[in-house]
Amino acid sequence: MKSFVQKTRRTTLIISILLIFFSEMYAQPNGPALYQQYCAQCHGTDLNGGNAASLIDGIWQFGSENGYITRNIKHGIPHLGMPSYERSISDEDIRSVVQYIRAAEEDKGVVKPPTPEMFETMDYFMKVETFADNLEIPWAIDFIDKNTALITERPGRLRIVKNGKLQSEAVKNTPKVLHEGQGGLMDVAVDPDYNRNGWIYLAYSHVLENSQETRPPAMTRIVRGKIENNTWTNEQVLFEAPHETYRTTRHHYGCRIVFDPWGYLYFAIGDRGAGYQAQDFTLPNGKVHRIHKDGSIPEGNPFLYDESAMKSLFSLGNRNIQGMAIHPETGQLWTTEHGPMGGDELNLIESGKNYGWETITYGKNYNGTIITDQTHQAGMEQPNLYWKPSIAVCGLDFYSGDLFEKWNNRLLVGALKYEEVRLLQIEEDRVVHEQVIFKGAGRVRDVSTGPDGAIYVVLNNPGKVVRLAPE
Repeated sequence: MKSFVQKTRRTTLIISILLIFFSEMYAQPNGPALYQQYCAQCHGTDLNGGNAASLIDGIWQFGSENGYITRNIKHGIPHLGMPSYERSISDEDIRSVVQYIRAAEEDKGVVKPPTPEMFETMDYFMKVETFADNLEIPWAIDFIDKNTALITERPGRLRIVKNGKLQSEAVKNTPKVLHEGQGGLMDVAVDPDYNRNGWIYLAYSHVLENSQETRPPAMTRIVRGKIENNTWTNEQVLFEAPHETYRTTRHHYGCRIVFDPWGYLYFAIGDRGAGYQAQDFTLPNGKVHRIHKDGSIPEGNPFLYDESAMKSLFSLGNRNIQGMAIHPETGQLWTTEHGPMGGDELNLIESGKNYGWETITYGKNYNGTIITDQTHQAGMEQPNLYWKPSIAVCGLDFYSGDLFEKWNNRLLVGALKYEEVRLLQIEEDRVVHEQVIFKGAGRVRDVSTGPDGAIYVVLNNPGKVVRLAPE
């Protein structure tokens, strides 16, 4: 019996040695070897840069998260001359390169550089001040008056900044949100007639808690209420989609809220991960909606008399709008829309029009596969501008104030991936100039003109709000 056990152990040992031998013999190069083979010529053998940027200085111009770096290696950054490597090395090998870069950052003790205190643009020197700090995934900002701001935190908190100080206690009794995936408490908007009526509007992901499904379905919901003694009161539900249209996915909720000069309220719901549904008039997702501020449906809505269509629909074919702004002079509705890879869009939204998703697009899936080879189709609108590569647009506002007079009526565009604010000059509905005015402080979730004329930028990673003003 003892001899049998010994033979078995020897056999197991021999098999183990052979497995190690053959696995090493046929193994692919590891991260350091792959880096030296494919990356070192441009980024330096020590990762400190050369013909291209350093990879261990803490500055990532085109997305600092592992997913962004992986996609940049795989699909390249063509406009900067960086080739794609999807045909040269496998996804697993690309991940090993990213792990090697991250390990090198850790060995060097790299940390994200602090936010610069000054930025130089083509028109102004801007000073940067922290307006609110130590926030958890802040999503939006709006102002009650020049001394009072409201900030949403995606986990479900509504915060108040009063006289330049973030109040320690969040507003009590706000709606329960589904904080999962991309869901949570999203936009906050102050009624243009707040001084008269006191209404504040919220957008959030609402879950059907009594659902019998293992994963309860959810959808974007719009409510309004008032704040009294730091408590959310008098809540009214303005929009709640039919429960049969709720989805179990946890991404692409939208959602921004804006008001035009005629008192209409607009909001957008993302496609919720079902792009084909953005073309379906009977469903709420992948659309822009228009309602009155009390939730009622305007008589002029484009699909009001279509028996099968949702009455609140204003446009369709919108993938995932996370930026909405009303032009201060024309009253036009402009949006920025998260596209797939290489398909972020700026659109002028007009009543009843179809913006194409997912029948037409300039982007492709994040894994590089084709969504459609069509970029144009009769009856579908072209974007006023599209970004390729995608910058992950988020947050939008037309500047209107006294501090940056040269920028009045120009469009402020936030970008999550590129961690920047861009300024777009629009003439006759065409973008004629674009410049980056702020970059590298964090993922830009929202950007807004304050009542004092300063520009307020909501950042994720770190969770804070900064104030930009001329020097």
